[in-house]
Amino acid sequence: MGDFEEYKRQGEPDQQKKAENWGIAIGLQKVDDLTPSKYLISVAKDNIEGRISIDEVAEQVARYYKKNPAQTPQEHNEKEADEVSARIAKLLSTHTFSFSPAEYISIHKSLFSGILDVEIAGKIRTYDIIKEETVLNGDTVIYGRAESIQEMLDYDFRLEKEFSYQGLSKAEKVAHLAKFMSGIWQIHPFCEGNTRATAVFMIKYLYTLGFKTNNDLFEKHSKYFRNALVRANYQNLEKDIPYTMTYLNKFFGNLLLGENNRLDNREMQIKEKLTTQNNEKTPQKTTQKILEILANNPKTTRKELANLIGISPDGIKWNLDKLKKENKIRRVGADKGGHWEVLKS
Repeated sequence: MGDFEEYKRQGEPDQQKKAENWGIAIGLQKVDDLTPSKYLISVAKDNIEGRISIDEVAEQVARYYKKNPAQTPQEHNEKEADEVSARIAKLLSTHTFSFSPAEYISIHKSLFSGILDVEIAGKIRTYDIIKEETVLNGDTVIYGRAESIQEMLDYDFRLEKEFSYQGLSKAEKVAHLAKFMSGIWQIHPFCEGNTRATAVFMIKYLYTLGFKTNNDLFEKHSKYFRNALVRANYQNLEKDIPYTMTYLNKFFGNLLLGENNRLDNREMQIKEKLTTQNNEKTPQKTTQKILEILANNPKTTRKELANLIGISPDGIKWNLDKLKKENKIRRVGADKGGHWEVLKS
């Protein structure tokens, strides 16, 4: 994360801004446990120093991976991090923006087209999801239902457009913005890349509102940022765990109010082992059952898995993609006629 500090401290104003954008772009990859390659850092520095344009960055990255195709899971992760970082840096360098769900969706498409599966880049998800969260000890936030995502987005955006900030203190304005961001993140319109797309949208929205932001926060504390969103949208009343904006407000206080709140992921960690409201379909049990079925019958199809487990075929696809990314399974042969291989830990 110290790769661009010299430019921020001693560079020309244009270099400082570019270095800040690259810091955000690369830092945000941490929300999905991705780390860009050393190659991207060198290309980013060429851009900061004016040797290549932001458009040429994407071209150079594309040529690099055409010549050096990713082979291992780590290399695939680096490739995604490199390509998405370059796209975030480009989006942050432009001053165009419109406050609308369409813009939000367009940002996701700009970040992930050609990187994520074609069916999900810039597309609202069509199936319900659960995500196993370390900070929740394996439990999941309850995300918006797939069939009502567009209506929920339209509603939240309409309320924000109609909201009057007149007469509010700056702290009240910031608390309201944190709550708005928390709400659209919980809708979780996208199958993957939801936090990165939401962060880029909010950064650009804050620019239009005239806020001066401490964007080092996204560079250095992106994992805290995502965990704070998780805690803002999670409750378990049986265990006396309410929704809490405390952690997200700390982050936004540092981001926009010049506060110096301590940002410690350990403070957010739920200590007691919890289970989801639907005990039969926790993320862990779903993936474990998929692994057991594939180990016994490697030629099991997605449709058969859906029938056996009781979730939609799209939900099965999401879980299979997750298991592939975690290097727990791999596909051998073509989609038709091939089979699954369960990899040993």
